[in-house]
Amino acid sequence: MNRPVPLSTSAQALGLLGWLLVSFAAAAAGAFASASAGAFYGGLARPAWAPPGWLFGPVWSVLYTCMGIAAWLVWRARGFAGARSALLVFIVQLVVNALWTWFFFVWHRGGLALAEIGLLWVLILATIVLFWRVSKPAAALLVPYLVWVSFASALTLSLWRLNPVLLG
Repeated sequence: MNRPVPLSTSAQALGLLGWLLVSFAAAAAGAFASASAGAFYGGLARPAWAPPGWLFGPVWSVLYTCMGIAAWLVWRARGFAGARSALLVFIVQLVVNALWTWFFFVWHRGGLALAEIGLLWVLILATIVLFWRVSKPAAALLVPYLVWVSFASALTLSLWRLNPVLLG
């Protein structure tokens, strides 16, 4: 199903801005929860392969930008009504994404953070599959996100195992 009426340039620009705002709203929720994450992360026993804390912000900024653009491409191709399930799964995965930071950095619940990131991984994969049906470039933009969350899953497991008292 294609969008019946082509969008004007200004409507496309507003749509892009809107999807970027949706994506960065999830980033803001995570950033709020991770206000003291640097000190907490720095105090954890970490595996030798753990990245330095300063790397997370730039990586997530790029990933959230790619997420917003991907959702916009799907929306632009079919509108919200024409891609409802794909865009709703996208929004759900954003909420789940933001929750991980709360589980890990605020509530210090390593096991719940690990289970939650597993759910996030499944939701990202589902989003990629649903986006692929509408826009292959949109789906491709989410692949680095899936790769990063795969890495973050391994890191979460390792940190939980290395810090059972702090992340019990």
